[in-house]
Amino acid sequence: MKRMRFQLLGGFKSLLFCVLLLIMPTLGMAQNSFMKGQPVYPAFEGWRENPDGTINFMFGYFNENWEEQHFVPIGEDNFITPGDPDQGQPTVFFPRRNRFVFEVTVPSDWGDRELVWTLNINGNEMKAYATVNPNYVVDNLLIASETGSLGIGTSSPESRANTPPELTLEGDDVRAVRVGEALSIVSQVTDDGVPRSRVPSSMPVDMLKRRMFSPPIKPTVGKINALYVSWNVFRGNGNVSFDPPQTKVWEDTRAGANSPWGVHWLPPEIPADGMVEVTATFDEPGTYILWGRADDGGLYGDAYITVNVSP
Repeated sequence: MKRMRFQLLGGFKSLLFCVLLLIMPTLGMAQNSFMKGQPVYPAFEGWRENPDGTINFMFGYFNENWEEQHFVPIGEDNFITPGDPDQGQPTVFFPRRNRFVFEVTVPSDWGDRELVWTLNINGNEMKAYATVNPNYVVDNLLIASETGSLGIGTSSPESRANTPPELTLEGDDVRAVRVGEALSIVSQVTDDGVPRSRVPSSMPVDMLKRRMFSPPIKPTVGKINALYVSWNVFRGNGNVSFDPPQTKVWEDTRAGANSPWGVHWLPPEIPADGMVEVTATFDEPGTYILWGRADDGGLYGDAYITVNVSP
């Protein structure tokens, strides 16, 4: 009887440990996360040198909210110094962490000066300071690691050989539509097939169930390696509906999220010719910039469309 009690106790402890593994991430998110009302932090991701000697400063941001998305026009609440306040930064800020969102090119003789991006959102003024500090040099391996494609401090011959996918827009990069009129966007993605996708676009129900009840295997943000194309709003103050719904480009780690950082995400199928079509419909007039990102899990390539929307 005593042995049975110990066996039962051991089984209960094992079960309790598994349950804690499943719920601890959720508890942590509930205690330390917010839906709205929190600041957005601009982030200097690092810098890399171009073949001509000029330097690209790379920026992203962290929106502390899980749901609140912001529109902040270029001006006193969204500007870069020194020089032109508008240096290609976004005016639409998605929730949570968004890495390597845009780059600013500066001359080769930039020296020890700082380029400063200032955001004022929800009454909180935050700044990111970019400098040519050798400790912040960025390469492809670091990008893949920072976005969660690789484990901490790991690499392989495959990951070191990876090159970014390329996204080519079909047609003009300036378009005009009316409110409520669907805009067709056709782009072609090409990639070297690295890293190799280990997740299919569909999955049997029993396999999905096993994944649903499997605890997280990484202590840091993890990303599913698979090629996808996603179009989103980079600038513009209206709602834009995309059909089909687009994969999230921000780190939504919730289990059911349409996000490569979500543990149950399945990548959309890419046609053999790489041609991907999506429609965008606008609910307000204005000038918008749509941002397309092709992502293979580790690296990315971007394309942009300016859309003038009339009533």
